[in-house]
Amino acid sequence: VAILLDRSFEMIVAMLGVLKAGGAYLPLDPEYPAQRLSFMIGDSGAGLIISTASLYETLCFDEGTDTTLVDLSTFISSDMIPDAPCVMISPKQLAYVIYTSGSTGTPKGVAVTHETAVNLGYSQISAFGLTEEDRILQFASPSFDASISELLLAFGSGAGLVLLPDAVRRDAASKLPEYMRRFGVTKATLPPALVTVLDDDALDGLDVLVVAGEACPPSIVERFAGKMRMYNAYGPTEATVCATVSSPLCADIDGISDTVTIGRSLSNCSVYLLDPTLTPVPDGIAGELYIAGAGLARGYLGRPGLTSERFIACPFGVDGSRMYRTGDLARRRHDGEIEYLGRIDD
Repeated sequence: VAILLDRSFEMIVAMLGVLKAGGAYLPLDPEYPAQRLSFMIGDSGAGLIISTASLYETLCFDEGTDTTLVDLSTFISSDMIPDAPCVMISPKQLAYVIYTSGSTGTPKGVAVTHETAVNLGYSQISAFGLTEEDRILQFASPSFDASISELLLAFGSGAGLVLLPDAVRRDAASKLPEYMRRFGVTKATLPPALVTVLDDDALDGLDVLVVAGEACPPSIVERFAGKMRMYNAYGPTEATVCATVSSPLCADIDGISDTVTIGRSLSNCSVYLLDPTLTPVPDGIAGELYIAGAGLARGYLGRPGLTSERFIACPFGVDGSRMYRTGDLARRRHDGEIEYLGRIDD
Protein backbone atom coordinates (compact mmCIF):
# COMPACT_ATOMS: atom_id res chain seq x y z
CA VAL A 1 0.00 0.00 0.00
CA ALA A 2 1.60 3.26 -1.12
CA ILE A 3 1.23 6.26 1.23
CA LEU A 4 1.53 9.62 -0.51
CA LEU A 5 0.75 12.30 2.05
CA ASP A 6 2.28 15.50 3.34
CA ARG A 7 4.14 15.16 6.64
CA SER A 8 1.22 15.04 9.05
CA PHE A 9 -0.63 13.21 11.80
CA GLU A 10 -2.63 11.45 9.07
CA MET A 11 0.59 10.14 7.47
CA ILE A 12 1.58 8.43 10.73
CA VAL A 13 -1.92 7.01 11.21
CA ALA A 14 -1.89 5.61 7.67
CA MET A 15 1.44 3.85 8.24
CA LEU A 16 0.28 2.27 11.49
CA GLY A 17 -3.07 1.37 9.95
CA VAL A 18 -1.49 -0.53 7.08
CA LEU A 19 0.80 -2.41 9.48
CA LYS A 20 -2.05 -3.33 11.85
CA ALA A 21 -4.13 -4.57 8.91
CA GLY A 22 -1.33 -6.95 7.96
CA GLY A 23 -0.18 -5.06 4.86
CA ALA A 24 3.15 -3.54 3.92
CA TYR A 25 3.48 0.15 3.16
CA LEU A 26 5.53 2.12 0.65
CA PRO A 27 6.19 5.64 2.04
CA LEU A 28 6.31 8.35 -0.64
CA ASP A 29 7.50 11.94 -0.18
CA PRO A 30 5.28 14.37 -2.14
CA GLU A 31 8.33 16.59 -2.69
CA TYR A 32 9.98 13.90 -4.82
CA PRO A 33 9.61 14.30 -8.61
CA ALA A 34 6.35 12.85 -9.91
CA GLN A 35 8.22 10.56 -12.30
CA ARG A 36 10.21 8.98 -9.47
CA LEU A 37 7.10 8.53 -7.31
CA SER A 38 5.26 6.91 -10.20
CA PHE A 39 8.21 4.59 -10.86
CA MET A 40 8.28 3.41 -7.25
CA ILE A 41 4.55 2.72 -7.23
CA GLY A 42 4.69 0.80 -10.50
CA ASP A 43 7.86 -1.10 -9.64
CA SER A 44 6.59 -2.15 -6.21
CA GLY A 45 3.21 -3.25 -7.51
CA ALA A 46 1.36 -1.16 -4.93
CA GLY A 47 -2.24 -1.31 -6.11
CA LEU A 48 -3.67 0.92 -3.37
CA ILE A 49 -2.52 4.50 -2.81
CA ILE A 50 -3.55 6.32 0.38
CA SER A 51 -3.41 9.97 -0.60
CA THR A 52 -5.54 12.95 -1.51
CA ALA A 53 -7.05 13.66 -4.91
CA SER A 54 -4.79 16.68 -5.46
CA LEU A 55 -1.59 14.73 -4.75
CA TYR A 56 -2.74 11.67 -6.70
CA GLU A 57 -3.37 13.80 -9.79
CA THR A 58 0.30 14.84 -9.91
CA LEU A 59 1.44 11.26 -10.63
CA CYS A 60 2.28 10.13 -14.16
CA PHE A 61 1.95 6.36 -14.54
CA ASP A 62 3.07 4.25 -17.45
CA GLU A 63 0.29 2.80 -19.53
CA GLY A 64 -1.11 -0.33 -17.92
CA THR A 65 -0.32 0.59 -14.31
CA ASP A 66 -3.34 -0.36 -12.22
CA THR A 67 -3.83 1.74 -9.08
CA THR A 68 -6.73 2.70 -6.83
CA LEU A 69 -6.83 5.91 -4.81
CA VAL A 70 -7.96 5.72 -1.19
CA ASP A 71 -8.78 9.39 -0.65
CA LEU A 72 -7.87 9.97 2.97
CA SER A 73 -9.73 13.29 3.21
CA THR A 74 -12.97 11.59 2.19
CA PHE A 75 -12.42 8.62 4.46
CA ILE A 76 -11.71 10.67 7.58
CA SER A 77 -14.90 12.67 7.13
CA SER A 78 -16.97 9.48 6.76
CA ASP A 79 -19.13 7.95 9.48
CA MET A 80 -18.31 4.50 8.08
CA ILE A 81 -14.99 3.99 9.87
CA PRO A 82 -14.68 0.27 10.70
CA ASP A 83 -13.29 -1.21 13.88
CA ALA A 84 -9.56 -1.94 13.89
CA PRO A 85 -8.93 -5.41 12.45
CA CYS A 86 -7.54 -8.18 14.62
CA VAL A 87 -4.83 -9.69 12.43
CA MET A 88 -2.13 -12.16 13.41
CA ILE A 89 1.17 -10.97 11.92
CA SER A 90 4.22 -13.18 11.51
CA PRO A 91 7.59 -11.67 12.46
CA LYS A 92 8.83 -12.63 8.99
CA GLN A 93 5.97 -10.83 7.26
CA LEU A 94 6.78 -7.84 5.06
CA ALA A 95 6.38 -4.52 6.93
CA TYR A 96 7.49 -1.88 4.43
CA VAL A 97 9.45 -1.23 1.25
CA ILE A 98 11.99 1.60 1.05
CA TYR A 99 13.69 2.54 -2.23
CA THR A 100 17.39 3.26 -2.47
CA SER A 101 18.54 6.59 -3.89
CA GLY A 102 19.54 5.13 -7.23
CA SER A 103 22.92 6.86 -7.08
CA THR A 104 24.58 3.68 -8.39
CA GLY A 105 21.85 2.72 -10.87
CA THR A 106 18.09 2.16 -10.92
CA PRO A 107 16.46 2.67 -7.51
CA LYS A 108 15.84 -0.66 -5.78
CA GLY A 109 12.99 -1.48 -3.41
CA VAL A 110 14.35 -2.96 -0.17
CA ALA A 111 11.85 -5.30 1.48
CA VAL A 112 11.97 -5.16 5.29
CA THR A 113 10.16 -7.50 7.66
CA HIS A 114 8.58 -6.91 11.05
CA GLU A 115 11.27 -8.81 12.97
CA THR A 116 14.14 -6.72 11.59
CA ALA A 117 12.30 -3.46 12.27
CA VAL A 118 11.52 -4.49 15.84
CA ASN A 119 15.14 -5.49 16.44
CA LEU A 120 16.29 -2.08 15.17
CA GLY A 121 13.88 -0.20 17.41
CA TYR A 122 14.70 -1.91 20.66
CA SER A 123 18.43 -2.06 19.95
CA GLN A 124 18.58 1.69 19.43
CA ILE A 125 16.29 2.45 22.37
CA SER A 126 18.74 0.55 24.57
CA ALA A 127 21.82 2.11 22.97
CA PHE A 128 20.53 5.67 23.39
CA GLY A 129 18.88 5.14 26.79
CA LEU A 130 15.48 6.49 25.71
CA THR A 131 12.43 6.62 27.99
CA GLU A 132 8.81 7.72 27.79
CA GLU A 133 9.92 11.16 28.97
CA ASP A 134 11.78 11.81 25.70
CA ARG A 135 10.55 13.62 22.62
CA ILE A 136 11.89 12.29 19.32
CA LEU A 137 12.25 14.56 16.29
CA GLN A 138 10.82 13.18 13.05
CA PHE A 139 13.19 14.92 10.63
CA ALA A 140 13.89 12.52 7.75
CA SER A 141 11.88 12.36 4.55
CA PRO A 142 9.28 9.54 4.75
CA SER A 143 10.95 8.04 1.65
CA PHE A 144 14.28 7.86 3.49
CA ASP A 145 14.79 4.91 5.81
CA ALA A 146 15.91 7.03 8.77
CA SER A 147 12.25 8.01 9.17
CA ILE A 148 11.48 4.40 10.14
CA SER A 149 14.03 4.58 12.95
CA GLU A 150 12.49 7.80 14.25
CA LEU A 151 9.02 6.25 14.41
CA LEU A 152 10.26 3.06 16.06
CA LEU A 153 12.25 4.97 18.69
CA ALA A 154 9.18 6.96 19.72
CA PHE A 155 6.57 4.19 19.67
CA GLY A 156 8.88 1.51 21.08
CA SER A 157 9.92 3.61 24.09
CA GLY A 158 6.60 5.36 24.69
CA ALA A 159 8.21 8.72 23.92
CA GLY A 160 6.58 11.59 22.07
CA LEU A 161 7.07 12.06 18.32
CA VAL A 162 7.58 15.64 17.11
CA LEU A 163 6.72 16.03 13.42
CA LEU A 164 8.76 18.61 11.54
CA PRO A 165 6.67 20.71 9.11
CA ASP A 166 7.93 20.78 5.55
CA ALA A 167 8.36 24.56 5.71
CA VAL A 168 10.76 24.21 8.66
CA ARG A 169 12.62 21.30 7.09
CA ARG A 170 13.27 23.27 3.87
CA ASP A 171 15.00 25.99 5.91
CA ALA A 172 16.32 23.80 8.70
CA ALA A 173 19.56 25.71 9.25
CA SER A 174 17.69 28.77 10.52
CA LYS A 175 14.31 27.41 11.69
CA LEU A 176 15.04 23.98 13.15
CA PRO A 177 16.71 25.05 16.44
CA GLU A 178 13.79 27.23 17.55
CA TYR A 179 11.27 24.55 16.53
CA MET A 180 13.03 21.89 18.61
CA ARG A 181 13.18 24.17 21.64
CA ARG A 182 9.51 25.08 21.24
CA PHE A 183 8.39 21.45 21.42
CA GLY A 184 11.01 20.20 23.86
CA VAL A 185 12.81 17.79 21.52
CA THR A 186 15.32 15.72 23.52
CA LYS A 187 16.61 13.36 20.80
CA ALA A 188 17.31 14.06 17.13
CA THR A 189 18.99 12.26 14.24
CA LEU A 190 20.49 14.74 11.78
CA PRO A 191 22.83 14.55 8.77
CA PRO A 192 26.34 15.92 9.40
CA ALA A 193 25.95 18.35 6.49
CA LEU A 194 23.17 20.13 8.41
CA VAL A 195 24.88 20.00 11.81
CA THR A 196 27.98 21.60 10.27
CA VAL A 197 26.11 24.82 9.39
CA LEU A 198 24.28 25.18 12.72
CA ASP A 199 25.36 27.72 15.33
CA ASP A 200 27.22 26.37 18.37
CA ASP A 201 24.17 26.91 20.62
CA ALA A 202 21.62 25.64 18.07
CA LEU A 203 21.23 22.22 19.69
CA ASP A 204 21.16 23.35 23.31
CA GLY A 205 18.41 21.40 25.07
CA LEU A 206 19.04 18.11 23.30
CA ASP A 207 19.98 15.13 25.44
CA VAL A 208 20.91 12.89 22.50
CA LEU A 209 22.23 13.81 19.06
CA VAL A 210 22.77 11.10 16.46
CA VAL A 211 24.54 11.94 13.22
CA ALA A 212 24.02 9.57 10.31
CA GLY A 213 23.70 9.28 6.56
CA GLU A 214 27.22 10.38 5.65
CA ALA A 215 30.73 10.57 7.09
CA CYS A 216 30.95 12.66 10.27
CA PRO A 217 33.80 15.21 10.36
CA PRO A 218 35.71 15.51 13.66
CA SER A 219 34.91 19.24 13.82
CA ILE A 220 31.25 18.43 14.58
CA VAL A 221 32.26 16.18 17.45
CA GLU A 222 34.50 18.91 18.89
CA ARG A 223 31.67 21.46 18.78
CA PHE A 224 28.72 19.45 20.10
CA ALA A 225 29.76 16.26 21.90
CA GLY A 226 30.52 18.08 25.16
CA LYS A 227 26.98 19.46 25.39
CA MET A 228 25.01 16.21 25.04
CA ARG A 229 25.40 12.51 24.40
CA MET A 230 26.45 12.33 20.75
CA TYR A 231 26.56 9.18 18.63
CA ASN A 232 27.63 8.36 15.08
CA ALA A 233 25.41 5.75 13.42
CA TYR A 234 26.03 3.76 10.25
CA GLY A 235 23.95 1.43 8.15
CA PRO A 236 22.61 0.84 4.65
CA THR A 237 18.92 0.47 3.86
CA GLU A 238 19.55 -3.23 3.24
CA ALA A 239 20.45 -3.68 6.94
CA THR A 240 17.27 -1.96 8.19
CA VAL A 241 18.49 1.61 8.61
CA CYS A 242 21.30 1.10 11.12
CA ALA A 243 23.88 -1.63 11.69
CA THR A 244 26.40 0.03 14.03
CA VAL A 245 26.40 2.82 16.61
CA SER A 246 29.41 4.42 18.26
CA SER A 247 29.93 4.78 21.96
CA PRO A 248 29.16 8.34 23.16
CA LEU A 249 31.66 10.51 21.32
CA CYS A 250 34.24 12.56 23.19
CA ALA A 251 34.61 16.29 22.61
CA ASP A 252 38.33 16.27 23.45
CA ILE A 253 39.87 17.18 20.08
CA ASP A 254 43.20 15.66 21.10
CA GLY A 255 41.52 12.28 21.28
CA ILE A 256 39.81 12.50 17.90
CA SER A 257 41.47 10.89 14.91
CA ASP A 258 40.94 11.92 11.31
CA THR A 259 38.08 9.41 11.16
CA VAL A 260 35.15 9.39 13.60
CA THR A 261 34.24 5.87 14.67
CA ILE A 262 30.96 4.25 13.62
CA GLY A 263 31.16 2.04 16.69
CA ARG A 264 30.08 -1.56 17.08
CA SER A 265 27.21 -3.64 15.75
CA LEU A 266 23.72 -3.35 17.21
CA SER A 267 22.20 -6.14 19.28
CA ASN A 268 21.66 -9.38 17.36
CA CYS A 269 23.68 -8.04 14.41
CA SER A 270 27.22 -8.89 13.30
CA VAL A 271 29.77 -6.92 11.30
CA TYR A 272 32.65 -8.56 9.43
CA LEU A 273 35.61 -6.88 7.75
CA LEU A 274 36.79 -9.22 4.99
CA ASP A 275 39.34 -9.42 2.18
CA PRO A 276 38.34 -10.48 -1.38
CA THR A 277 38.50 -14.17 -0.33
CA LEU A 278 36.01 -13.52 2.52
CA THR A 279 38.77 -13.95 5.09
CA PRO A 280 38.66 -11.64 8.14
CA VAL A 281 41.35 -8.96 8.07
CA PRO A 282 43.43 -8.13 11.18
CA ASP A 283 42.63 -5.11 13.35
CA GLY A 284 43.90 -1.89 11.81
CA ILE A 285 43.70 -3.25 8.24
CA ALA A 286 41.05 -2.06 5.78
CA GLY A 287 38.52 -4.60 4.58
CA GLU A 288 35.09 -4.66 2.96
CA LEU A 289 32.29 -4.36 5.48
CA TYR A 290 29.69 -7.15 5.58
CA ILE A 291 26.61 -7.18 7.81
CA ALA A 292 24.82 -10.25 9.13
CA GLY A 293 22.23 -11.09 11.77
CA ALA A 294 18.76 -9.91 12.68
CA GLY A 295 18.94 -6.63 10.79
CA LEU A 296 19.08 -7.98 7.24
CA ALA A 297 16.23 -7.12 4.91
CA ARG A 298 14.50 -9.83 2.91
CA GLY A 299 16.18 -8.53 -0.24
CA TYR A 300 15.35 -6.39 -3.27
CA LEU A 301 11.70 -6.50 -4.24
CA GLY A 302 11.24 -8.33 -7.54
CA ARG A 303 14.99 -8.55 -8.23
CA PRO A 304 16.16 -12.03 -7.21
CA GLY A 305 19.37 -11.87 -9.25
CA LEU A 306 20.60 -8.72 -7.57
CA THR A 307 19.44 -10.00 -4.19
CA SER A 308 21.55 -13.15 -4.53
CA GLU A 309 24.53 -11.04 -5.64
CA ARG A 310 24.47 -8.72 -2.62
CA PHE A 311 22.91 -10.95 0.06
CA ILE A 312 25.32 -13.86 0.09
CA ALA A 313 25.84 -16.96 2.23
CA CYS A 314 27.48 -16.18 5.56
CA PRO A 315 30.37 -18.56 6.33
CA PHE A 316 30.46 -17.42 9.96
CA GLY A 317 26.84 -18.13 10.94
CA VAL A 318 24.48 -21.06 11.13
CA ASP A 319 23.61 -22.98 7.98
CA GLY A 320 21.40 -20.91 5.70
CA SER A 321 22.34 -17.56 7.23
CA ARG A 322 23.18 -14.62 4.99
CA MET A 323 25.30 -11.49 5.08
CA TYR A 324 25.01 -8.27 3.09
CA ARG A 325 27.96 -7.01 1.06
CA THR A 326 27.95 -3.24 1.59
CA GLY A 327 30.69 -2.16 -0.80
CA ASP A 328 32.08 0.02 2.02
CA LEU A 329 35.64 -0.01 3.32
CA ALA A 330 36.31 0.03 7.05
CA ARG A 331 38.85 -1.01 9.65
CA ARG A 332 38.50 -2.17 13.21
CA ARG A 333 40.53 -0.36 15.84
CA HIS A 334 42.26 -2.23 18.63
CA ASP A 335 39.53 -1.10 21.05
CA GLY A 336 36.89 -2.83 18.89
CA GLU A 337 35.38 0.34 17.40
CA ILE A 338 35.06 0.48 13.59
CA GLU A 339 36.15 3.37 11.37
CA TYR A 340 34.40 3.97 8.04
CA LEU A 341 36.87 4.64 5.20
CA GLY A 342 34.65 5.20 2.15
CA ARG A 343 33.42 3.22 -0.82
CA ILE A 344 35.33 0.47 -2.57
CA ASP A 345 34.29 1.82 -5.98
CA ASP A 346 34.68 5.47 -4.86
